[in-house]
Amino acid sequence: MLAGLHHVQVAVPKGVEDVSRAYYVGVLGMTELAKPPVLAARGGCWFAAGSLEIHTGVEEPFAPARKAHPGIVVTDIDELADALKAAGHEFTWDGHIVGRRRLHTFDPHGNRLEFIQQ
Repeated sequence: MLAGLHHVQVAVPKGVEDVSRAYYVGVLGMTELAKPPVLAARGGCWFAAGSLEIHTGVEEPFAPARKAHPGIVVTDIDELADALKAAGHEFTWDGHIVGRRRLHTFDPHGNRLEFIQQ
């Protein structure tokens, strides 16, 4: 019955679209998608890379997800780590699952993200 995951939405404060773009496009290399006008009026952005979509949605009052997180598959986790480091974003390697290289980081709004190389 279930066929896949279409997107993940992370919360952001109002008016931070340029900060989101700088991170999701500038650092992670995603492409921004146009939002339907009725949804664009609410703020936030949509980003895509391959079949993955991450949507940022304005939430007031804003509280970042510090524990809940998407697990995002990457093709080259070392390249991602280099991009995060070059942009000044901290990350933590996680070796708790044997056979999977993973790291955890936070977007500029404080939302936790996990990246996994399979």
